[in-house]
Amino acid sequence: MSNVKIALDIMGGDHGPHVLLSAAEKSLQIYPKLHLTICGHPSEYLDFKSSLDAKTFARVDFVECDEVVTMSDKPTTALRQKKHSSMRQAINLVKSGEAQACVSSGNTGALMAMAFYVLKTLPGISRPALISWLPRGQGKKVLFLDLGASVNCDAEALFQYAVMGSVLAETCSHIKAPKVALLNVGEEDIKGNTLVKHADQLLRDSDSINYIGYVEGDQIFSGEADVVVTDGFTGNIALKSSEGIAKLVINEIKQATTETLFARLLSKLALPLLKKLYQRMNPDQYNGASLIGLRGIVVKSHGNASADACFYAIKQAYEEAENAVPDKIKTKIESVLMEH
Repeated sequence: MSNVKIALDIMGGDHGPHVLLSAAEKSLQIYPKLHLTICGHPSEYLDFKSSLDAKTFARVDFVECDEVVTMSDKPTTALRQKKHSSMRQAINLVKSGEAQACVSSGNTGALMAMAFYVLKTLPGISRPALISWLPRGQGKKVLFLDLGASVNCDAEALFQYAVMGSVLAETCSHIKAPKVALLNVGEEDIKGNTLVKHADQLLRDSDSINYIGYVEGDQIFSGEADVVVTDGFTGNIALKSSEGIAKLVINEIKQATTETLFARLLSKLALPLLKKLYQRMNPDQYNGASLIGLRGIVVKSHGNASADACFYAIKQAYEEAENAVPDKIKTKIESVLMEH
């Protein structure tokens, strides 16, 4: 296997550069073929740089960046005025081929705008999509897209999302003929709006996708589909709603297990089961939303992510780069276009 080169924008995120640098250190230890380019202000990575041993230091490059894209910057402002920012430099490295992927936990809108402007979409792709893994039944994962890259789209875009999601599931999770579904308000053919019905017909007419029809919101996590497709508006609401429910359940469990002495005793007895359940549902391992459909790999880490969660974002970028996901999406899209 050849080296995998990833550019890391360390200046975004809510907790500061040290979180991403900690994740970078862990990634370098686990993946011997990983080469990182750290993009940020020298004062932020000085300690990290001095802590590396000679062997690891040879696998890390540094790009000095004086500008930072803040969370309050509008995408258009960041695009026009922050051309020397750490975020822009990381994307530029992917454009030039000096990196195969970039990872950032910075401003999502700015990242999408910059990536779209600099990298452009693959031939046959009208717009990129944000996609992420979510937990589902039987200890498996489901790919869900779009998470908000495009709040308005047409049926053709949904069809393209299905193709890209299928390629990612097959390539990175080694799922043969991934089952793809459209998110709808019901499973029956008569349900849904014009957009969903048109996309449903496009998918039924294609032999390139293992399309299984509609799923409802409560079936995203049930295990029926490997890939669930929807528009960015609906997808973002569904994602944020599920995150809110997960936080509510965790907080309620914590409160319930400390209310009385009996509850505290029961919680200790149930601790092994609770730990096992938490390890399966731990949100850290689902951090890292990929902006797919571009001529390069861009992974967005959650702004509030911990070091462990940031590691999973780097891991996602590593796996996509190792498996040349953009090239495989390009090949798949070309074959689908010929089918049309």
